[in-house]
Amino acid sequence: MRKGFLLGLITCSIGHGFAQPITSGELRSGPMVGYSEMREIMLWVQTDKAATVEIAYWEKGTTEASQYRTESAQTQKAKAFTAHLLADKVQPGKDYQGSVYIDGRLVDLPYPFEFHARDLWYWRTDPPDFKAAIGSCAYINEEAYDRPGEGYGQHEEIFTSIYSDDPDLMLWLGDNIYLREADWNTFTGIYHRYTHTRSQSFLQPLLASTHHYAIWDDHDFGPNDSDRSFVHKDKTEEAFKQFWANPSYGLEGQGGITSMFTWSDCDFFLLDNRYFRAPNGRTTGERTLLGKHQLRWIIDALKYSKAPFKFVCIGGMVLSSAKVFENYINLYPEEREQLLDAIQTEGITGVIFLTGDRHHTELSTWQPEGGVTIHDLTISPLTSTAYGGDQGKNQYLVEGTEVEKKQNYGLLEVTGPRKDRKLKIWVKDHLGNLLWSREITANSMR
Repeated sequence: MRKGFLLGLITCSIGHGFAQPITSGELRSGPMVGYSEMREIMLWVQTDKAATVEIAYWEKGTTEASQYRTESAQTQKAKAFTAHLLADKVQPGKDYQGSVYIDGRLVDLPYPFEFHARDLWYWRTDPPDFKAAIGSCAYINEEAYDRPGEGYGQHEEIFTSIYSDDPDLMLWLGDNIYLREADWNTFTGIYHRYTHTRSQSFLQPLLASTHHYAIWDDHDFGPNDSDRSFVHKDKTEEAFKQFWANPSYGLEGQGGITSMFTWSDCDFFLLDNRYFRAPNGRTTGERTLLGKHQLRWIIDALKYSKAPFKFVCIGGMVLSSAKVFENYINLYPEEREQLLDAIQTEGITGVIFLTGDRHHTELSTWQPEGGVTIHDLTISPLTSTAYGGDQGKNQYLVEGTEVEKKQNYGLLEVTGPRKDRKLKIWVKDHLGNLLWSREITANSMR
């Protein structure tokens, strides 16, 4: 979808107050575009007090007189005044525009509100091309609750750069809000942190015109390096559900935020690396990151998938051989080996891990002789402080793909006919300048 909007106007408006939430009427943040299916799309808004909200929408190119409306919803303090509104009159492959009504009054949005229903291409055409933005580690400064000294967050203009690249969807790969010490034990604190981050003016154009999907990592789940023992994970799980609009949350009866979705002919698997995680330092008992149910599910789901590219989204590095920090191989090597061995033994092609956490960017590639190729693309950070990537040797590192001490984001573009799909990767800095690019073909991963 193209955004008929003057980017210069956005840059000018946010340049006069990066840390100021929008205060237009009773709209606190959003609208945000959530998951997309062929017959429905989930939309999200947050108000600044209890209110009745609904969204009108219409197919682009038609008049507003032909509009549809979601059912109305009542925002309430217990849910941080958020609302999920279902657009269930959409048709496959159509583009839509929308408008927000609060207590019956039209909200004047200073940015486009647009969304797309997934295409019905099967048995008809080649799969549609698409573009996805990816990133992790988004820290928004709030002096009253931050550590003393220089702000940990930097270069919020990165979100305007992402917006200007016009992605169809965006994947938030964890550490999306950075809960502070004052936040993680109460709904009051957790909802405050989500609201403070979500309501920044520089985020609103991107939220309103790109479909957003998210996973979490420790700073969304609880304290630093937190695990299944965190006693308030029920609260952070509930907040995640209130502020994101994924198609589902958790495997049946298991809790957590595991999910998956399809875009064009590609499958995206959203894994939970915190809810079932054994403590990093525990020396007895089963050493698990994913937990037995989630591990079995991801192997089953990858085996079932017919997608040329199977994107597995998880908060920390999977493929890297560097035994440092919270890398999979450093803390849970047996489970990592079980997962990677299953991919090889089952002959599962097209697996690409999309990861974050490490505050630097790199691409890893494993090409075992006689086996299938696996990639791991780590993209970090968006706005958090950036570090070097030299802590530990990664034997699978692709030369020339390290980005150190620089905020950055990734773009994935999938193109080509059904039997010859290509993935182009771009990594860009906070101003949208190209840092490196690579191309991977689905056939090269077989």
